[in-house]
Amino acid sequence: MRDVTIVRERRVGGYNRQMARDELAGLIERAALAAQARGLLPDVKLPEFTVEPPTRAEHGDYATNLAMRLARAARMAPTAIAATLIQSLPANDVIARADVAGAGFINLTLNPQWVARRIAKILEMDGAYGNNSTGGGRRVQIEFVSANPTGPLHAASGRAASLGAALGNLLRASGWQVELEYYVNDAGSRLAVFGESILARYLAARGVTGPRTEVPKEGYLGEYVTEYATHLAAEHGDRFEVMAIEDAIPLLARMGAEHMIERHRADMAALGIEFDVWFREQSLHDSGDVTAIVDELRQRGHVADRDGAVWFQTTALGDDRDNVLVRSNGTPGYMTADIAYHRNKFITRGFDKVIDIWGADHQGHVGRMKASMQAIDLDPERLTILLHQMVVLRRGAEVVTMSKRQGNIIALSDVIEEVGPDACRFFFLTRSADSQMDFDLELAKRQAADNPVYYVQYSHARTSSILQVASSRGIDPPTGADAAPYSHPGEIALVRFLIHYPQVVADAATDLEPHRLTFAAQELASLFNAFYRDCRVLPSDHVPLDTATVRSRLLLVAATRAVLAHVLSLIGVSAPDRMDRSDEPTE
Repeated sequence: MRDVTIVRERRVGGYNRQMARDELAGLIERAALAAQARGLLPDVKLPEFTVEPPTRAEHGDYATNLAMRLARAARMAPTAIAATLIQSLPANDVIARADVAGAGFINLTLNPQWVARRIAKILEMDGAYGNNSTGGGRRVQIEFVSANPTGPLHAASGRAASLGAALGNLLRASGWQVELEYYVNDAGSRLAVFGESILARYLAARGVTGPRTEVPKEGYLGEYVTEYATHLAAEHGDRFEVMAIEDAIPLLARMGAEHMIERHRADMAALGIEFDVWFREQSLHDSGDVTAIVDELRQRGHVADRDGAVWFQTTALGDDRDNVLVRSNGTPGYMTADIAYHRNKFITRGFDKVIDIWGADHQGHVGRMKASMQAIDLDPERLTILLHQMVVLRRGAEVVTMSKRQGNIIALSDVIEEVGPDACRFFFLTRSADSQMDFDLELAKRQAADNPVYYVQYSHARTSSILQVASSRGIDPPTGADAAPYSHPGEIALVRFLIHYPQVVADAATDLEPHRLTFAAQELASLFNAFYRDCRVLPSDHVPLDTATVRSRLLLVAATRAVLAHVLSLIGVSAPDRMDRSDEPTE
């Protein structure tokens, strides 16, 4: 987890005035420079510093550590520096109070009038509150899922899909031009084995007996192969039975792959994910790019010929072993097409940044791919590889097992059908990518507060319901003009989160951690429900409220609704205005 390096971010791209953090950072830096100009602080380079919400609400809205970071270079006590910074703050309408705390923190309390204007801005931005421009229009490609077209997608593919799609949404909201890509591995030895497996099941369906109907060792035994082969037997009769085996296997492999690709497309559509490009590995072979990458590596001095094979000397680039580029039988090695593929991304298509999302079982391939980028004179830092850990499916305490090749598979399509796409997208993002996750199918279907996606969606529906009831009573929809200082603890806690939300989005995008969105959604839902419990929004016979209070609280409801809708859209989950059940989830 990185520290927020405010000074560095300012010097690179300027302060983002939508973020309270950045406005405060600008004021703190101006205070330091003014103190230096007046001789109150020594003229030393200002260090990077953070401006973050404190861990305890009573310490204000934000806190900065600049005084402690500056102490060594300034040769002053942090508390003395902090006091000087507070005295040197420029006149502003953002900070209501600044206090020295602890060993030298500065606690900052926002001006209630400034806060009210910021809440009003949420509605004025019409759904764009939370977006930022840190990407600067740069082009990024995100490649994810990319499962071999030799079987159905499974739950881990759903996790990759949810990560990739949410990350794409995050980066778009942060000013990047995003392209989502599915890499279709439609070349290589596994496809040949897939073709052999289909042929064996096809012949069995045709009534043929003998060794030809035996699935090869390391073949595909899943029921999906039998179903597809049976379909072929019914549709094509003896076409493949009478065909020469050397022709039947590659043809069936291609047909089977296309069949599986269409199933993969259907699964992604059912999950609500649309790829911009489905890139075929075979196109790299057909275009000569795979051969060309071997020639380029040879010209750059990274190739050696040994034992009849062509080797990529990655040990010279920091890898733990060299890798085969061309096997002794003349076929490309495992990573040759991958290098050509990444060259295509960076050089042919000109992406500024590329993000690959792989399963954790590909961890050993990360260093090799980075070395490959260096070998063809591309900055390895432009390539980011995110690894996601495995998914354990459960029904309560019971583990649901799966095994792709042996056929005991829980397909992603089955999970989507059972719990729905919203629960899938949300649950797959409830843990960081590098953490193993348990996916409780029973919990994902439960209509109760302990089901996080239901709880968040219910909270959005509740905001809509409150606004609808207000309208039915003849109360006009709230506008920015209804903003007023908030004083109730329930109001303040909710407001603090709403003010902080753009920073959550920006930091999640910068750190490529879309799981933070589900945390943010749950926190906002909890804060809103606590506010609604403790702060009457609409008047009743027992609780009369003045018009200004009603309208300012309705503005908070509408602002919460807008932010909940925004974060749910980034996750890829719907934001319903009504829920099927009328009873409320209990806290």
